[in-house]
Amino acid sequence: MTSVYEEKDQARVGYDLALGIPGYKYSDLYDAKKLQELAEKFYAEVSAAEPALGDALLKYIETRGHGLEKRAESKILTDAAPFLSDFVARMFHITKEREHLQNRITEQDPIWKYKFFVQRKASKTYKPEAIAELDHAGLTRALTDLRNNGFSQTLVFDDELGIATMAGLLVDAEEALSKEAEQTASIRETVAGINRTYEKLKDGPFGKVFEEFVLKTEATGDLLTVKAAVGILEAWSAIEFHKKEKRWKAFKTPHALDYQNLVHLIHPEPEVPNVMRGSDEEMRRRDGFKLTDDRGTMRDALYEIDYCMICHERGKDSCSTGIHEKDGSVKSNPLGIKTDGCPLDEKISEMHLLKKQGDPIGSLALVTIDNPMCAGTGHRICNDCMKGCIFQKQEPVNIPLAETASLTDVLQLPYGFEIYSLLTRWNPLNAKRPYTLPYNGKNVLVVGLGPAGYTLSQYLLNEGFGVVGIDGLKIEPLPAEWTGMQTESCRLKAESWNSVPSVSRSCPKPIRDISEITEELDERILSGFGGVSEYGITVRWDKNFLTMVQLMLTRRKRFRAYGGVRFGGTLTIEDAWSYGFDHIAIATGAGRPTIVPMKNNLIRGIRQASDFLMALQLTGAFKKDTLSNLQVRLPAVVIGGGLTGIDTATEIFAYYPIQVEKILQKFEASAAEFGEEHVMKQFDPEELMIVNEFLEHGRAVRAERERAAAAGEQPNFVPLVKNWGGVSLVYRKRLQDSPAYRLNHEEVQKALEEGIDFVECMSPTEAVPDDFGAIKAIKFERLNYTAETGKFEKTGDIHEFPARTVCVAAGTSPNVIYEKENPGTFKLDDWQQFFRSFKVEKDADGKQHLVEAAKGETGFFTSYHRDGKFISYYGDNHPKYAGNVVKAMASAKYGYSHVVDLFADELTERGTLPQAERDAVFDKLKATLDEQLRAYVVKVERLTPTIVEVIVKAPLQARKFEPGQFYRLQNFETSAPVVDGSRLLMEGLALTGAWVDVEKGLLSMIVLEMGTSSRLVSLLKEGEEVLVMGPTGTPTEIPTGEGVLLAGGGLGNAVLFSIAKALRDNGNRVIYFAGYKNGADLFKREEIENATDQIIWATDFGTEIEPHRPQDAHFRGNIVQAMIAYAEGNLGGQSVPLSDVDRIIAIGSDRMMNGVREARHTTLKPFLKQEHVAIGSINSPMQCMMKEVCAQCLQRHVNPHTGEEFFVFSCFNQDQHLDFVDFKNLNDRLRANSVQEKLTNLWLDRVFRSSKKLTAS
Repeated sequence: MTSVYEEKDQARVGYDLALGIPGYKYSDLYDAKKLQELAEKFYAEVSAAEPALGDALLKYIETRGHGLEKRAESKILTDAAPFLSDFVARMFHITKEREHLQNRITEQDPIWKYKFFVQRKASKTYKPEAIAELDHAGLTRALTDLRNNGFSQTLVFDDELGIATMAGLLVDAEEALSKEAEQTASIRETVAGINRTYEKLKDGPFGKVFEEFVLKTEATGDLLTVKAAVGILEAWSAIEFHKKEKRWKAFKTPHALDYQNLVHLIHPEPEVPNVMRGSDEEMRRRDGFKLTDDRGTMRDALYEIDYCMICHERGKDSCSTGIHEKDGSVKSNPLGIKTDGCPLDEKISEMHLLKKQGDPIGSLALVTIDNPMCAGTGHRICNDCMKGCIFQKQEPVNIPLAETASLTDVLQLPYGFEIYSLLTRWNPLNAKRPYTLPYNGKNVLVVGLGPAGYTLSQYLLNEGFGVVGIDGLKIEPLPAEWTGMQTESCRLKAESWNSVPSVSRSCPKPIRDISEITEELDERILSGFGGVSEYGITVRWDKNFLTMVQLMLTRRKRFRAYGGVRFGGTLTIEDAWSYGFDHIAIATGAGRPTIVPMKNNLIRGIRQASDFLMALQLTGAFKKDTLSNLQVRLPAVVIGGGLTGIDTATEIFAYYPIQVEKILQKFEASAAEFGEEHVMKQFDPEELMIVNEFLEHGRAVRAERERAAAAGEQPNFVPLVKNWGGVSLVYRKRLQDSPAYRLNHEEVQKALEEGIDFVECMSPTEAVPDDFGAIKAIKFERLNYTAETGKFEKTGDIHEFPARTVCVAAGTSPNVIYEKENPGTFKLDDWQQFFRSFKVEKDADGKQHLVEAAKGETGFFTSYHRDGKFISYYGDNHPKYAGNVVKAMASAKYGYSHVVDLFADELTERGTLPQAERDAVFDKLKATLDEQLRAYVVKVERLTPTIVEVIVKAPLQARKFEPGQFYRLQNFETSAPVVDGSRLLMEGLALTGAWVDVEKGLLSMIVLEMGTSSRLVSLLKEGEEVLVMGPTGTPTEIPTGEGVLLAGGGLGNAVLFSIAKALRDNGNRVIYFAGYKNGADLFKREEIENATDQIIWATDFGTEIEPHRPQDAHFRGNIVQAMIAYAEGNLGGQSVPLSDVDRIIAIGSDRMMNGVREARHTTLKPFLKQEHVAIGSINSPMQCMMKEVCAQCLQRHVNPHTGEEFFVFSCFNQDQHLDFVDFKNLNDRLRANSVQEKLTNLWLDRVFRSSKKLTAS
């Protein structure tokens, strides 16, 4: 850690530290010209030290690695890597620390030598049947005596390394003495140590054991002494080796692979053999959402490296290149998975060789050649390399573990993060791009900042491009001292709406200790950066790595990232070209989840897995200090057989105890504040049942935690969760057929160890509702597998599984939503799933044009081509690279060069432009986008006791608004206040635009304070940066020359006046029924009146609304009653008689809209046209609002004419035909989190009451 004195010194001189390479300082590492100089200095050092290697390296770099046989390339790189390691260590003044790390690695070498002795000699001398005749206790005592008295120098090590070191000395002495070689000092000391022990202990147990082994050898002299000692070691080692539990790496052997039985299972229910689970002995005690896998120790990683055959030296490194048939095709393993090896062609064997030599910096340098963003890969992320490992019949080398260890070994060094960061933009061993090029004046818009997007950004930045990344998710800012980016404080007042906070750059703080930028995962700021890596991958993987990736990119001068920008909504293709972008790269990842066909498949309690994981891991529902609501009940069933299903099951299992513990805490605090009777009055009968269930379970969790604390052990929640129904993953085929098993059986094993059940050969048929309409069980039909045909046949055997929560993880489709919104923009493939693949070629005259990729070819371009501009695509959008993180990164690695090639001629012509002139291009773009895309609060105004208007400056979002569309409003976790232990962080709020001022860039949204997040809006401060994602949804259809009836209830009236204005402006006549519970709730009266021909005000109680215009009227009652009274002529004149109404647009609560729907067919039917159109703006629960991604907004429809059931995404089109909408289903789903929402509301009441710091607007 940085000392107090260092911090004071840095405060005086800044962060621009002098490097260990004379003439260079830290900020030079972000200067392209300086990086080139450093590379040249490095090459000169190598040439001076080893001229032949220097010449070979320079030739390799100059030819960009072309024309060199792979083994020759590996030899150059592995020979040069130690020089680079030394150069980098000197650069950061850590030569001693590097040497210490090298010693720590190489001092483990005796273990691997001992392992060879145990497995090749001891285990052969003593077979399992001979072990029983050995005196284990006596041998253990004798070996301990020998070590303590004769080899005390090994006592500084742990037992495994100590005994391995002693074993090495003994074996070396035996070998030398057997060959009658000259005795070295080490051999003499070894013999002396044995003799010393014998002389001291010959009359005790040691002497007896030693003499037994003396009698077993015919050797004489010193060799006799050594052989007896080796005999003791050999016998003891054999006993330990043959034990079932291998406590040391030296005793571990790779197990044979039985591809049909790769995981350990038991069948606990004989009557239902389809149910499988892990054994109790293998259960792991997980408590919450800290990192669940510590990635093992240095020794664990070194074991894997010792196990590796270092195949690159023989050209057999199939882990990197794949296993091929004689005809060149890729082999498949017995599960049908291609053994392609690493999609990135990472230099794995070379990495292992350097690490084995004690050089993790050199090892990491080789990794970053092909995998610069290796922080996003490795342990518990990818395993394609393991599938391609040369060991196909036995356990493969755990390469991802070793890869991540090479990274983390470096990260643990002083300035380790800076070393890794440097190697991603300066790596003189990388022939294709040894150092970052200066900015070339060309800018690329990267759409999506998941693994494909952030990796593509990295490659393009190194090629000199400016890169702007956009993502629909909220991306939290990193601390300014880390990034060197300072944003001035923002005060937006009415007279200065055109002001924009400027961003300045300074030297970032060098990160000396990695702990400065890492956090416990259950306390970490949920950054949103990284896409699916952030919300789709669980805490089995350390998401601090995402923080590192984000920081590395954010520090780049020609990179900018904007969250909350929806491609096709906020920003279109045409916008990108108008801002001056030269290319667009689409890396938007997976899209629409698959809906499983079964009866009642969207009743309350059923959700998509993507919805659950996003809600859990982006809102921070698992964190102690958040106010987000994610309600889960047990038993839980996850439908699916992929890794998403596995992750969903484990996270439900882990989340449930956290959930009920938080609920108990909030309940007790609220009851203490307001009284238990008051708290319980908030809940209806169903909710009372649920809350009592949660409280009972919460007390059990608390009791287990207290028991464990008293016993000094980790709490064990597995029996509790299982007793409450547990979590089951149910798949329609066999376990062995599931994608999770075939692709990554290790994750299946880990999931079973956390307590989930796996149920195979079950196909869902029906969700069974309880008396309240929520799911209580789910029916499955058992399928029968026929080995001869490989088919699954229905049996008619129905099994009903209890289920209070069901998550569907049945796969996704690529995200091609832009084409759905803008048909004709892109050509899709024959299945209408992926973009159709094209290449860019040149005509004879040099002009570029698209050519469709032939079968078997890989194209990276979509069909889009306008005015010389193209659009490329990557990751899950690309059929070749869809499926996992490392494939997404591979698409960037192999696709970026095609983008570079587009501009090769132009960049050559522009090569003489002054650099300052080029730099100005990106600076202008950055300033424009900062002004257009970032949103700041201008004003928060309370309109009524329960309604707040928030006005933001968000120019592009405002300009794109069309009546009916809505936005996702959020505050940032980094700036959210923390009061009484609660971070006042809003969940994403779906808010319709009320009005916009395009000229000033202002957008108004109106909030009804119903729940926690909506109540937090009033706390937003003037000048505070917020996220306003959108517009999203579909603009309301505005006809011409029609009679239109608008029915608004409560907040719906805020939505309708912009629609009413558009209708009037387009030549329609508008009759507006404005409903309020209380007349005091009226707001924006003048705007409503200006946009309508006639208004009927309707209030349930309280203050009546006095009409201001002669044609308007007030009615005491609900909206439907007001419509009837109007139709019957009881409210005066009729500017728009109901018989003239062509279209009804209803916006309000689901009950109000359903009331309008029903009345049209009953009480209002005599007054309405038979063929009128009736639309409702459906207020489905929403989360991402990015259109067909999380699927929380799924709405059930039933065709009233045919009875056909289908489902729509309300965030894609919120305006839906009233007669199609299943309003009961909507009402049920709106109540999915109701218990938590009511408790959290009470908790917020308590926070507001107790804190004098909070003053609502």
